Order: sequence, then structure tokens, then C-alpha cells
Amino acid sequence: MREFLQRTLVWLIVILFIGLGFWAFSGPIEGLIAAGLSLLAWLGFHLYHIALLLRWLDHPTAERVPDGFGAWHTVFMTLYRTMRTQMQSKRKLTNVLERFINAGEAMPDGVVVLDEHDRIEWINPMAMEHLNLDRKQDVGNQILNLIRQPSFHAYMKNASFSQPLVLQFVQPRELVISVQLVPFDSTRKLLLSRDITSLERVQTVHRDFVANVSHELRTPLTVVGGFLETLADMEEVDQATLSHFLPMMMEQSRRMQSLVEDLLTLSRLENSPKAVAAEKVNMQLMLDTLMVEAEGLSQGRHQIKLEKDCSQWLWGSAQELHSAFGNLVSNAVRYTPEGGAITLSWKAEGERLRFSVKDSGIGIPREHIPRLTERFYRVDRGRSRGNGGTGLGLAIVKHVIARHNARLDIKSEPDKGSTFSVIFQRERSAEPESSAHSA
Repeated sequence: MREFLQRTLVWLIVILFIGLGFWAFSGPIEGLIAAGLSLLAWLGFHLYHIALLLRWLDHPTAERVPDGFGAWHTVFMTLYRTMRTQMQSKRKLTNVLERFINAGEAMPDGVVVLDEHDRIEWINPMAMEHLNLDRKQDVGNQILNLIRQPSFHAYMKNASFSQPLVLQFVQPRELVISVQLVPFDSTRKLLLSRDITSLERVQTVHRDFVANVSHELRTPLTVVGGFLETLADMEEVDQATLSHFLPMMMEQSRRMQSLVEDLLTLSRLENSPKAVAAEKVNMQLMLDTLMVEAEGLSQGRHQIKLEKDCSQWLWGSAQELHSAFGNLVSNAVRYTPEGGAITLSWKAEGERLRFSVKDSGIGIPREHIPRLTERFYRVDRGRSRGNGGTGLGLAIVKHVIARHNARLDIKSEPDKGSTFSVIFQRERSAEPESSAHSA
């Protein structure tokens, strides 16, 4: 600006000297005419550059800044530098904004930006999924018109945002969402959402688990406690009474012991490293042991058969596999009526190995099969307790086979029997040791 004024003052002085020069040599009229023409030329020069400036202002970009002459060259160069600085600042702000938007888009939690009237200004994809919102249609709309749950309206009205609010959605799918409103300036707010469906399910499972354990332990404890109170109230206890009460007390104590042992086994499996110890499991010896155990449980009440059509061993944990297979065998014995047939088999099927326990027992209705491996799930509670089951056997089986990268296949029909199969991938196969063959 200072340079522009200096140049202007110089030109005015030059015009003044031109007029005085013509005045001195040609007379006053010629002097005034020369000064006027010089002044008009000077004004025309400025008007031309002003026109260039006005035309540039219609589309002001750094690339279109005119060159200019004299003082106007300085003006235009200043404009050019200013525009370049603004463009760089704008580019930096754009990059920052893009990074912010990209970060918001990638967040695992939902984010909704609300204005002072609770209208939606921006939504990230996770919030659209959590709250069933649409970016194209819902931006600019009131959030209360889109989320119609009374608890959410009360939460917004009370303006107490220190604690999150839990919302449950059924459509388009079952979802439990935790939302919290966070004011971040004098007018705007962030609505944050988080999917806690899995956490809610885990808490529900834990609550059910505690309730089930309490229920399972309450019955035998009540029975034992009742017997002890009865015995304590009797002045003299004869042998016949003891012979009647003590076996029932022993049965209930064994039931509690089995339940505790299964709980400890399940806890150990859940808290053990996912990688199973790499040891060779002698399946021939395992099958023989299971056969002996099945006959011991049956006490001659069933026809038990063993089919060993495969000589392969397994890589895995012998203790865990014995626990899983033993649970399948004991279930078959418990739920097969007297005179029924039970078959244990070990077969190779292409790229897979299959251990199966087939029985001719009571069978299982199809609708119950997907839930059989849940803790304490029973098709018939009364019959399960009567057979001495804890309700944890198949849950243990599920954890063991998952740790061995296997899967459980269940085929069953009511009154026709069941077949429980554990299917291993070929990579779990191990070659038998020579000493075992010779033995």
C-alpha cells in the first residue's frame, strides 16, 4: 500500500512538471492541455487495471491474477501471494476435515452430530447401522422424529447426559445399543452409540448360569439337610432308618460332587490357552477304555458294541478328549432304556476322522438339537435329573472339540435313538507308534 501511494505521488509530480514545462515553453494553455492529457492517460492506465481487477473478482483464483504494470504489478502480486496463502490454508483445513471425517467413518462406535435444535448435521456409517438412520434422507431432520422410543425422548428432555442410555431394537434385527449425548460446544452435541448386544448376552448367560447352578445345588442340599434335621430330631436312630437315609444322602452328595467337577472342568477349558498340547493320543487304547466305562455304567442292561475301522491316532489332549468322549458315552447309557443298543465307532471318512456314539434311546426332538450344548439345557428336566445328569456334559464336549478344531454332528429322532459324532480334520491325524502295533 505504501509503495502504491509513493508511485501515485511520483506520477502526479511528473504530470505537474510536464504541465509546467509546456507552460514555460509554449504558454499556459498548452501547459494546461499537456497536464490534462497526461492526467487522462494516467487515469486511463488505472481504469484499465481496475477493469482487470473487476474481471478477476468474478472468478478469483491464483492462476487468473493479472500481471499488471507499475504499481498495479505490486498490487496483483500481493493478491497472488494472498490467494496462494489462502489456498494452502484451505487445503490444510480440507485435509484436516477429511482426516476427521475418515476417522469418524472408521470409528467402531456410532457418531451423530446434532445442532442446537437437535437436527442431524452428520452421521457415520456405524450410527446408521445402530439407529437405523439414512444419511441422504435423515440429515437435517430432528433426531426425536427418527428415534421414537419413549426412554430416548425422556433422556433428551431431562438433559442429564452423565450416564448412557440403553436402547433395545427388534427390527430390522435384535440389537442392544448404549447411547450417550456429549455437548462439545455451546450449541452442538455428539450422540455416541455402541453395540452392546454381545455384552448383554454374556451378562444374561452369567445371570442364567448363577441361577442354574444355585437351582442345581439347592435340591441335593435341601434333601441332605432335610435328612440331617430328621436324624438330629430322632432320640434313637435304628439301623433300618440309617439304611434308608444314608444311601439317598450319598446319592445326593455324589450328584453335588459331579456338578462341582463338571463346573471345574468347564472353567479349566474356558480359561486354558486356545492352543492344545501337541501329544499323540492312542485312540485304540482310548476306545478300549471307553468300552470298559460304558459296560461299567450299563451294568449289563444294554448291548454295547465297539467298531474300530481306523488305526489312526490323534494329535491333541488325551485328558480332554477322554472327558468329551466319556460324556457322550455316559449320555448314551443314561438315555437308552434297558435292552437297548449302544455302538461306539472310530472311522476314517475321506479327509476326516469320525468318533461316534450311536444309541437306540429315547431320542431328541429336532427343535431342541441346536441348544443341546448350552449349559444346563435339558430337553426333559425331570428325566435328566433322574438319570443323574448335571446338564454340563455337552457344554464340555463343545469346548473340547472347539479346541481341537473339530465339530459336533447330532442326528436324532424321538423314540428312535441318537447319533453323536465328533468329526476331526485330517490334519489332526497321527500315525500309530510301532510299539503300540506290536503290543
